Amino acid sequence: MNERKGPVLIEIDDAAEAPPAPASAPPVDTEAPPEGRAMQVVATLGRKRKGSGLARWFWGALTALLGFVLSVAAWDFATGLLAANPILGWTATALIGLVLVTLLLIALRELAAFSRLGRLDEIHRDAEAALSSGDLRAARAVTDKLGTLYRGRAELRLGAKEMARRRDEVFDAESLFALAEARLLAPLDAMASREVEAAARQVATVTAIVPLAFADVIAALTSNLRMIRRIAEIYGGRAGTLGAWRLTRAVLTHLVATGAVAVGDDLIGSVAGGSVLSRVSRRFGEGVVNGALTARVGVAAMEVCRPLPFGPKRRPSVTALVRRALTGLFGGKAEDG
Repeated sequence: MNERKGPVLIEIDDAAEAPPAPASAPPVDTEAPPEGRAMQVVATLGRKRKGSGLARWFWGALTALLGFVLSVAAWDFATGLLAANPILGWTATALIGLVLVTLLLIALRELAAFSRLGRLDEIHRDAEAALSSGDLRAARAVTDKLGTLYRGRAELRLGAKEMARRRDEVFDAESLFALAEARLLAPLDAMASREVEAAARQVATVTAIVPLAFADVIAALTSNLRMIRRIAEIYGGRAGTLGAWRLTRAVLTHLVATGAVAVGDDLIGSVAGGSVLSRVSRRFGEGVVNGALTARVGVAAMEVCRPLPFGPKRRPSVTALVRRALTGLFGGKAEDG
């Protein structure tokens, strides 16, 4: 038997044994989780910004100048037309007068809306002062104002009668406010919660389904404006156009200042990461997050518009609102933690 001298070569199957090339590795999922972009934009639009005094003077002077120019132009137009053709001139004068009267009525309506919102703020401040001091007389004065505020509400008639009957049987401010919450404000809280759920559902649906650019931002802005206005009306505010926008800015400014319109907390993080929809489709995940943020704005609007501060365990749970609003919306259950 002949011995083979020299090195022994062993062939290796490259396809089976060689390590995979870096180019063949699966791509790393670097897509960011849903962040509720539409609601972030809405919060930025609604946030109050501190302007300089010089800028305010400029815009005020510019507005006055434009109003003066339009008034002089309208006057010259009417007087010139009167000289040329009296019938057409008086017709133009009547139309200008009609426009002025309409503007005056709109201004009076807006002033009345601001007055109603101011009355809610006054009752809220008096209630907080009565609670902090434990003053029963002040608490009874607040409940009397509540009774006057809701005197014409048919859905609160039975609660108002019960409140009037048991008012003198309560001898501390906290218990009196608890009675007022149970008899007067509980039905209004339920109505406001339904408005919040409807707005959250609408924002989530539009974000998930409509592929148009900025459609989610427009839907979020209009839905939140409508929701805040309806919540103010439910609690007796009936805000006008300017009042609703001012109220919206106040709510969103408070949320931005406290960091509540953000995705990095437990609630919204659980919505973005826990929902099956966010794993299947980023648009569905954005819809769920935008709906959850809308619910949070709605709860803040309830706190701002409600004439009494929420008592213990009375404040609506954002998690529960999101669950009721989004469960079954896309054919499954939105997990919101």
